[in-house]
Amino acid sequence: MKDSYNRQIKYLRLSVTDLCNYRCIYCMPDEGVEKKQHSEMLSIEELTEIAKASYALGIKKIRLTGGEPLVRKGILTLCENIRAIAPDIEMTLTTNGSLLPDMADQLKEAGVDRLNISLDSLDQGTYKKITRGGDLETAIKGIKAAEKTGFHSIKINTVVIGGINVNAIYDFILMTKDFPFQVRFIELMPVGVTKDWDINCFVSLNPLETYLQEHAEMQLDGVTRVYRMPGHKGTVGLISPLSHSFCPYCDKIRVTADGKLKPCLHSDTEIDLRGLRGDDLIAAIERGIMDKPYSHNLKAGGTETMRCMNEIGG
Repeated sequence: MKDSYNRQIKYLRLSVTDLCNYRCIYCMPDEGVEKKQHSEMLSIEELTEIAKASYALGIKKIRLTGGEPLVRKGILTLCENIRAIAPDIEMTLTTNGSLLPDMADQLKEAGVDRLNISLDSLDQGTYKKITRGGDLETAIKGIKAAEKTGFHSIKINTVVIGGINVNAIYDFILMTKDFPFQVRFIELMPVGVTKDWDINCFVSLNPLETYLQEHAEMQLDGVTRVYRMPGHKGTVGLISPLSHSFCPYCDKIRVTADGKLKPCLHSDTEIDLRGLRGDDLIAAIERGIMDKPYSHNLKAGGTETMRCMNEIGG
């Protein structure tokens, strides 16, 4: 299905929980989040119905997000349900990796195609600071478990924060020399808890791109500009929502864990999907696609959404 600007919408980010076993400084408040009533959140059955309705509208890629999706009770059942909808659905999952040592093989068996693993530093002290207590060694074990289980094309997501982890960029690039991962550097966005952060925290990836352009060829992977350094097994990806807006090419919609369809991450427009089924659900998702704005207004007026990233689904 195409939106009102003739963009083919084929990607759904489906949040299964706003809870997480970490509390990353750019994602949620220091005090964490107040646990909502069970009745306020989408059930596994409702999540499955949303996936079915989205597929009926031509969406072929579904990413399960959070919060941390692996803390959601029934996550494996949901994965199995989505896999049963159609064989041509690309089902992916974003995780902090901490629970992968025990769950990577189960996710593979449940039909998950690919994993994105959030990893913002290779230094234990910095990693612990960013995640507010996370253990780097456990995350690394999770990456190794995923690789051993047979997950290929693993993507490592690194949010670049000025004054905190910029000096880790070179170490991550070196990682791609020996490992077939795509390390993706992502510009920090002023959303939720970061809206009032110091401007120096928001670092442009332009200097890094200039360096990569001198040493590697570039190709596009969705909204990601991907570079492969000579002799490296892996690649480096750049996602620059601030310095290189990719809104004209955006092909995704989001559904929050409490059942709100967001046509754009930064928009305050939300369509409630809870309680809808069949044609009514399809019509609501279709309306959300048609309500998708042409662009966010980060440079002009900032984000419109009042939600934190853990409440949106990344």
